[in-house]
Amino acid sequence: MQKTILHIDFDSFFASVEQQDNPKLRNRPIGVTAHNSGTAIIAASREAKKLGISASFNTREAFAICPHLILTGANFERYFEISKAFIKICKDFSPQIEVFSIDELFMDVTLTQKLFGDVNDLIAQLKRRIKEEIGEYITVSVGVSYNKLLAKLGSGLDKPNGVTYITPQNLPQIYARAKLTDICGIGGRIERRLNSMGVFTLPQLANVPLRMLMAEFGNVEGRFLKQVGLGEDSDPVHSFTQAPEAKSVGRQYCLARNEYDERVVLQNIYELCEELAIKLRRLNKKTRHIGLSLRGSIDISGHLLLNDYTSSGKSIFNNCMQVLNKQLMIYEAVQHASFETGFNKNTKLHIPGYVRRMGVWVSDLVDRDVLPIPLFPQWRKEQKLDEVVDKINDKFGSYTIRNGFLLYAKKLKTVPNGFLGDRYERLQLAQDKSLQE
Repeated sequence: MQKTILHIDFDSFFASVEQQDNPKLRNRPIGVTAHNSGTAIIAASREAKKLGISASFNTREAFAICPHLILTGANFERYFEISKAFIKICKDFSPQIEVFSIDELFMDVTLTQKLFGDVNDLIAQLKRRIKEEIGEYITVSVGVSYNKLLAKLGSGLDKPNGVTYITPQNLPQIYARAKLTDICGIGGRIERRLNSMGVFTLPQLANVPLRMLMAEFGNVEGRFLKQVGLGEDSDPVHSFTQAPEAKSVGRQYCLARNEYDERVVLQNIYELCEELAIKLRRLNKKTRHIGLSLRGSIDISGHLLLNDYTSSGKSIFNNCMQVLNKQLMIYEAVQHASFETGFNKNTKLHIPGYVRRMGVWVSDLVDRDVLPIPLFPQWRKEQKLDEVVDKINDKFGSYTIRNGFLLYAKKLKTVPNGFLGDRYERLQLAQDKSLQE
């Protein structure tokens, strides 16, 4: 049986939500900026897009095109709230729903479309319910096809508020007008490499021998590109209710400006470590592999494998400091063109210049229940303390109790990211009882 798969994609989602919630913003060009910075535009309204403004712009570039552009800060909690309302609507049309990101999903309606008449009737009813239950200013574009690859392609070809059908019969015509970068998984870098091979269109890609693609891109990417050229995709719709196995947890943060104050940088790193530790404890996991990256005047990246497992923010931070100090030693040694610099593992080095972006990650996760009970009383005490602090913060709100090192430090706001790429967020979504009703 040929499948019928929909890819449903909100139109200018972040900006449309802002316009839905604030009628004064409707029919006006607006740019949504990152919550921690007013200089990066992460989304543009339809009106702004018509002027040539996109999510790749900074505010200076945007104002050069449109001096009367209106800026508004992102509200990811609100976007996620709308996204969950959207999922609940879609669940009434099919149980097979795969959440691709905060503003798009796949839905397999192969077995349910006839309950609503046909796929055209189903889409019409879906759009009507979005208008009635979420808002008239929020619309979706839909791609309909027999696999996920082509359904996703279709949803982007007739925006906004469009519907595109891709069938085996019209696939050649669709491919003739689509660009390589219209395909999810082909970005500018891969496009340039394909261009160097003489491939500029999707029909040309279909004619490239698999061995040539594998020679250029490797086994996995080469096979993927060949399937793209042929319009093939056997990947099924994976239900969002199937909780993913958490093998790692990470968090990145971009500061609002170039930060030269080392104490502020370290406080932000500590906040990230505490956030990861809370996620680990909620997942009932511990880690022994910790990584840190800093981007700014210099790029620093490293990781450390521990002897013991931990889910303590303090422990994760202390080990991040070991990683940082080691990487700074390497940097200083290279700068001096010699390792005869007098540094040792106890030398306290300082971050040169500024930091703008930072990230902390943990992997090699194991279930806490399979690990032995901490041997020493101090370890058991620290574990109990973390549990008590978690209960207090859960009851009275985040940051009710925080480490003294963070006194007067800015509180980092944990929000869902646009791609819902964090395994913890995916797990929370899968276990959300409001979506199981």
